[in-house]
Amino acid sequence: MEEKIEKLLMMPYWIIDILPGQVPRDAPGQYFSIEQYYLTEPRLSEIKGKHIDTVLKLNCYRALSLDEEASVNPPPEEIAGKMLRQYVSILFGDSMIVSEPDSTYMTLYHPDEELLALVKTIAAGEGLFVWQPEEQEAQNGAVPGC
Repeated sequence: MEEKIEKLLMMPYWIIDILPGQVPRDAPGQYFSIEQYYLTEPRLSEIKGKHIDTVLKLNCYRALSLDEEASVNPPPEEIAGKMLRQYVSILFGDSMIVSEPDSTYMTLYHPDEELLALVKTIAAGEGLFVWQPEEQEAQNGAVPGC
């Protein structure tokens, strides 16, 4: 399982985030100050709740396993608890979501078209956005900003 996770980390990825896209380096705003604001309580707990709800709702449609564990579809309380306490790799077949307890975003690796559409829909319902970093868009032939 560890080899599978390492391989997925090298695949194309998308960001599940509180922001609708990557903030340009030369943006005139105050990204780092705003990020620090969202990394404090109670805001961070609210964001983690949205992350957990997104993953649990995805689990209604797709089987999942956590990290290198062989068990499939652990109880929702176990999924939520791990997402709140530790870095966790959430496997959905040949795709994976990485969640960190102190981050405002999650990373989705190697989703098939159906999973990506489902993630986008569920994340939007939670007030989150799904986007691909500009360097990934360029590698995949997409035009940034489209």
